[in-house]
Amino acid sequence: MQISAKVSPLPVMSPSATLSAYLASIRYQDIPQPVVARTEDLFLDWLASALAGKGARPVSVIDGFAAQMGPRDGPAENLLTRRRTSPFFAALVNGAASHFVEQDDLHNSSVLHPGTVVFPAVLAAAQDVGASGSEMIAASVAGYECGVRVGEFLGRSHYKVFHTTGTAGKLAAAAGVAHVLKLDADRMQHCLGSAGTMAAGLWEFLRDAADSKQLHTSKAAADGLMAAYIARDGFTGARDIFEGRQGMAAGMSSDADVRWLTDGLGTRWATAETSFKFHASCRHTHPAADALLTLMQQHQLKAGDIAKVTAHVHQGAIDVLGPVTDPQTVHQSKFSMGFVLALIATLGRASLPDFTEKSIKNKELRNFHDRVTMVLDQEIDAAYPRRWIGRVVVQTQDGRTLEARVETPKGDPDNTLSRAELEDKAQRLVAYSGAATADEVSSIIARVWRLHDEANVRDFLATG
Repeated sequence: MQISAKVSPLPVMSPSATLSAYLASIRYQDIPQPVVARTEDLFLDWLASALAGKGARPVSVIDGFAAQMGPRDGPAENLLTRRRTSPFFAALVNGAASHFVEQDDLHNSSVLHPGTVVFPAVLAAAQDVGASGSEMIAASVAGYECGVRVGEFLGRSHYKVFHTTGTAGKLAAAAGVAHVLKLDADRMQHCLGSAGTMAAGLWEFLRDAADSKQLHTSKAAADGLMAAYIARDGFTGARDIFEGRQGMAAGMSSDADVRWLTDGLGTRWATAETSFKFHASCRHTHPAADALLTLMQQHQLKAGDIAKVTAHVHQGAIDVLGPVTDPQTVHQSKFSMGFVLALIATLGRASLPDFTEKSIKNKELRNFHDRVTMVLDQEIDAAYPRRWIGRVVVQTQDGRTLEARVETPKGDPDNTLSRAELEDKAQRLVAYSGAATADEVSSIIARVWRLHDEANVRDFLATG
């Protein structure tokens, strides 16, 4: 008589558990070399953006809070003051600073600015534990891979109300720091649960030019770090924070798709898909800016030759840029399609020094701003957020109708910035704020290019 053994089926892991296990398993030696190099590129871009934020009023307020509430010494660098502090307050200040000048990176399909939340948290934790450059790179990749997938999972409906960098970004920072702390899969899952329940960030601030955007990135970095540290010490979080009946999808999205949480784990490196910002404005303005610049060069037009510009855009651009109809502050002007295109038409660029209190009152720029409209383009909207296509239609003063289209904006992976361009951008960003000398920036650049060989990631700037 043959007796067959009863075999119990293996338990099916939830998407939250699957993602957590993968993030905990990432090892530097398993990351493809091009992804390692891209992570170093992204880190330099973030460092320069953070230093460029020095002196900005909202950032100074958060820095003042950190000085009042935080310790006077610690293992982590406050990049703005060059003082040492705790990892939490370093992440808080550096996270605020790196999003101010609107030059930090963006991942298209998740509509997430990963660098501004991942690097402040990971660098602070890495300096705390004395991590190597390769360990920091692996942790940063874990943060990017997590944040991108969470942003994609939350979907387009989420972005209509929530600033994804404040929400998914908190999970990204948490995953990166958890990796620095070498949390196992179980504690990684608890860490993400705690980060998810703290996730926040609403777009309403755009209507009245409030400072909330700096708070979003500041708190995403610091709270993500907190979630990882308390998980290390046994604090538990919701295990199914993404797909649970009262989790993030239930409360923050109407089109969430859990498949994105585990999309291509181990084969798709979302870190390498991240774009650099070429213009110093909201990324939603970039495709149209590139298209207008192309058109004007092709037809040798000047701003005065143009009677009207119609920017064909995706719905996300209308949701974010639409509320800014009459920019009154420098920050609002970076979220104004009309103002950005006015700079492009008048100056041939929209660089950081071009956004000033004086420029937003300039009559020539204001006049051009009033000649720009946005319209929803169904083809462009269908391609978004995977592809950010630029299309403009121009009516000239002499009655011509001209059109230009850009499939891949400058800075996207297929039209990326070279290392020479990134070095030039870094020097220009830091010169804008005066946060470091040109020689100091050159030293930082050289160190970032050898980050993978660094034994310890402390002391990027001389500290007092």
